[in-house]
Amino acid sequence: MNKIIKSYAPFMQAGIQTLIIYRMNFLGFVIGGLIYCFVMFYLWRAVFDSNGEGIFLGFSMTDMVIYLFLANTTSQLTYSSVSEVIGEEIKDGSISMRLLKPVNTDLSYMFSELGEVTMKLLVLFLPMITGLEIYRFCITGTVMFNAINFLLFLLSVVLAYIISFRVNLCFGFIAFYVKNLWGIGILKNSIIGFLSGSLIPLAFMPDRLRVCLEYMPFASMGYTPVMIYMGKYGANEILFRIGLQVVWALLLYGLSKLIWFGAIKKLCVQGG
Repeated sequence: MNKIIKSYAPFMQAGIQTLIIYRMNFLGFVIGGLIYCFVMFYLWRAVFDSNGEGIFLGFSMTDMVIYLFLANTTSQLTYSSVSEVIGEEIKDGSISMRLLKPVNTDLSYMFSELGEVTMKLLVLFLPMITGLEIYRFCITGTVMFNAINFLLFLLSVVLAYIISFRVNLCFGFIAFYVKNLWGIGILKNSIIGFLSGSLIPLAFMPDRLRVCLEYMPFASMGYTPVMIYMGKYGANEILFRIGLQVVWALLLYGLSKLIWFGAIKKLCVQGG
């Protein structure tokens, strides 16, 4: 493990430096996410007001606020841009240099992203969690923070990132065949945003569709950790959902390896 960390630490440092250098891009990304959350806040407040009840499909307005901001923050933590990176490297030919390096290709991509994730954790996630807990205390008058749920949430977020990384890695390998992922990449992000519950909680879906979506890997990328943090799952349900995340992480690892062995034979860069 120490050898792996020592070998791939430079990739992680590069990810941190990239985020620092292009901090205005990161700041714009954060502000855009906050604006989206506030827009959705007023939309859902209108829904709750028109409903005339304090509870809508098991969610109070306070729950909805927590869900919106936490889901947005979690999606930024677990977001993987590896498919975009692979697509660009194939276009400009720089992927040939990565393949020549004596490192594991998957890990080199992952550690580069982990540098960005570390910065997001410190700069975005911790202040957001603090703000949400202060908000819950002001609304309810009691401390709602649950340390056990928080630790399980962090474990679930780690698994969510691994699943997200593997899903996007599988998608990125398509670039070996189609050469350009820009258009279908937008479609992919939209589909994942919907199926992962980032746009609408899966609890609001029709029962049969909800059950189906909850067993798909996309729910494990965002919806599962958020529901754990909010205390919407009991102990047995939490263990089952985390176990499901582990299963999907292993399956997607195997799938990404299978796709990689086929894709590498089709490598044809457009630049370099």
